[in-house]
Amino acid sequence: MLYCISTGEQILLSDNAASLAVQAFLQMCNLPIKVVCRANAEYMSPSGKVPFIHVGNQVVSELGPIVQFVKAKGHSLSDGLDEVQKAEMKAYMELVNNMLLTAELYLQWCDEATVGEITHARYGSPYPWPLNHILAYQKQWEIKRKMKAIGWGKKTLDQVLEDVDQCCQALSQRLGTQPYFFNKQPTELDALVFGHLYTILTTQLTNDELSEKVKNYSNLLAFCRRIEQHYFEDRGKDRLS
Repeated sequence: MLYCISTGEQILLSDNAASLAVQAFLQMCNLPIKVVCRANAEYMSPSGKVPFIHVGNQVVSELGPIVQFVKAKGHSLSDGLDEVQKAEMKAYMELVNNMLLTAELYLQWCDEATVGEITHARYGSPYPWPLNHILAYQKQWEIKRKMKAIGWGKKTLDQVLEDVDQCCQALSQRLGTQPYFFNKQPTELDALVFGHLYTILTTQLTNDELSEKVKNYSNLLAFCRRIEQHYFEDRGKDRLS
């Protein structure tokens, strides 16, 4: 079973992207998925992050460890790559996590308009007052401390959006006219990129500036649509949570 945070009013951009990336990866491995949404999934996870899978008596959270767990069970998307390609795939996955994920966290917790209109209400929605406010402010403090540690604390929103654009440009150039980043078969990189880009494109924020950065790259839009159609729509409308 795949556990993620409840969708709808509670879901935040970064959590939705991470959950969707894992769903896409498991679909690409042709593994059965039962998605279970829990308001307290973050606190059920061994790492404090979503999503996580529960298989037998084992609980594994986040895409990287889940990929390794699934590989140990005999399922891998990147076995066909040579060592140079594997190193390149890893580098692009780090780029996505360093740029797109960090930008999502920045928008959620450091952009005052988004924090005030969206983040605090969504994050605190499962909890009664005053716990909803306490937990939201604790999370905001935690993320702001992280941003300061990695040098993003004093960035402006425009600078963050420029980082997103540069990341999308690099991904667009690597993808080119191929169906997937390493030609005809998807890898973990495809699942990760899809999770983030699709979520950015479909999550309503205070403005459209973030999604507009992705929409500038037609091949990335086609890539998202291709994966959505092949791995979600074709396997049942209820699969894409």
